[in-house]
Amino acid sequence: MFTGHVALSGLDAFSPTLARKAPRVILYEGINKLQTRDEILGKRGYAVGFRGLVNFVHNSAPRNRFIEEVVREETKMFPKQAIRELIANALVHQDFLATGASVMIEMYDDRLEISNPGIPDIPAERFIDEYRSRNEQLADIMRRFGICEEKGSGIDKVIDAAEVYQLPAPDFRVGETRTTAVLFAYQDFSDMSKSDRIRACYQHCCLLYVSNRQMSNQTLRERFRLSSNQTGAASNIIRATKDTGLIKSDTSESESTRYARYLPFWA
Repeated sequence: MFTGHVALSGLDAFSPTLARKAPRVILYEGINKLQTRDEILGKRGYAVGFRGLVNFVHNSAPRNRFIEEVVREETKMFPKQAIRELIANALVHQDFLATGASVMIEMYDDRLEISNPGIPDIPAERFIDEYRSRNEQLADIMRRFGICEEKGSGIDKVIDAAEVYQLPAPDFRVGETRTTAVLFAYQDFSDMSKSDRIRACYQHCCLLYVSNRQMSNQTLRERFRLSSNQTGAASNIIRATKDTGLIKSDTSESESTRYARYLPFWA
């Protein structure tokens, strides 16, 4: 179990500065920071405490009733693999030179936010297909321990898990001093905002492209669990995503709208 009271192999055994880089988990009541339900500071090393940290965060999540109805078993709201990949990413890519800052894992009723100090070297829109480690030695050690997997595959797994669990598309936000990944709780398609749908369309297009496939109206309907009668709704999302410049038509294929295929803007 992940606990803030375990000193064995603790970060504070090395130095007070390193101890301040321990990840913090904060569980809130509601959808804002007004009321804290629990707050835990990790004391164990990244490798020693990683599994317990992931298990604690996953077990603290609410249930995903939509997935329960589909698979007929109790399932947590946020996929464990997505939590695992995002926490590993945050630990590996944090800026250790940033003072007074550490990896933060904050859970609300409607979302999970995992953030790390530091600004990424690549745009957030390219997380799915590009990779550049800020701390290459740490990344290599974490891979040897089986915590990090192949380079650049982590975000693919996060987006894929979100699609399987029928969650809104994850959001990757770059602030002035921190980078934050947000996993959202389940929402019906009708409740998703326009920006939610556009982000999901772009990520779906990227996920297919890096898998040597291409997005179509049909694949997007499958992503949103839309029926064959909702072709128009999928077309509207594709059109809106094209208007933002995030995707483009594959002009090498048929120009027929019915058989159109789409690519990420960078392809």
